[in-house]
Amino acid sequence: MDVSQFDYNLPEELIAQTPLKNREASKLLVLDKNTGICEHHHFYDLLSFLKQGDTLVLNNTKVIPARLFGIKDETGAKIELLLLKEKEDHIWEALVKPAKRVKVGTVIDFGEGLLTGRCMEELPEGRRMIQFEFKGIFHEILDQLGEMPLPPYIQEQLEEKDRYQTVYAEHKGSAAAPTAGLHFTKNMLENLQEAGIKIAYITLHVGLGTFRPVSVDNIDDHQMHSEFYQMNEETANILNESKRNKGRIFAIGTTSARTLETITRDHYGKFKASSGWTDIFIYPGFNFQAIDGLLTNFHLPKSTLVMLVSALAGREQILQAYEEAIKNNYRFFSFGDAMLIC
Repeated sequence: MDVSQFDYNLPEELIAQTPLKNREASKLLVLDKNTGICEHHHFYDLLSFLKQGDTLVLNNTKVIPARLFGIKDETGAKIELLLLKEKEDHIWEALVKPAKRVKVGTVIDFGEGLLTGRCMEELPEGRRMIQFEFKGIFHEILDQLGEMPLPPYIQEQLEEKDRYQTVYAEHKGSAAAPTAGLHFTKNMLENLQEAGIKIAYITLHVGLGTFRPVSVDNIDDHQMHSEFYQMNEETANILNESKRNKGRIFAIGTTSARTLETITRDHYGKFKASSGWTDIFIYPGFNFQAIDGLLTNFHLPKSTLVMLVSALAGREQILQAYEEAIKNNYRFFSFGDAMLIC
């Protein structure tokens, strides 16, 4: 399939620059994947479309302040790093800008010596392997020196850092937030559970794929970057029980969907406590084994995420739903409104 088949025209003013004051107040477009019918609601109406025995699977990754600004030791040149994933203790894969200034052996100073990084390996697409040296606790230093890595289409400053975190974020390691989860409040999660909706958690640390557009014409030529995932036994048991009882499983966000589909493929249609790296690429023609529905935000044109939702609901129906959202002034992307595919 050609990537251009997943393109659409989005007015720039619909790209949400700041989060709403109330997380639950976002609009919610509900798409019936079987009929293509769209309904317009608000996120606080979500319970109306769920029933007792349904399970929501949330990604409890936590965004780290992964953007660092440093000085090249030899020349004093300014270097920007975006930490993507930790490969070994204190050795990180990072997106470097300008990458041409950072060769093997280059030392970068952050915070006037509080943290230093040495380039150990050059990778394609501006990535480098950086070994860090410091005294103390790495994540405390990162909290002091780093900035939240907001996507490039967000131009405004984020006043409250926790608004780029889900309220259930727990395990540090992401370079971006699983944005579908940003709409939930703790009170809403409690209300869902009281209504008989099961809540389960997985972890997928969001990495480079979030920042990289599809740069090929043919989908088959696109290579996904791997991301670390983990599912514990409690979640595996909840999901297997849901399947046995014919309950619906809703992935909260495309990261949850990719994790669940990876695990069921690795374990022959079953959920099992496991961890590893996934580079699963979901696009039309994909046979879903894990999920029955998906809650997600609205995604960039020609992105792998538009392809994923098209695989679940059909390309034409997704593009029609996006057109409907544009006509109704929905807010798009990370701080934007939500879509429930059921």
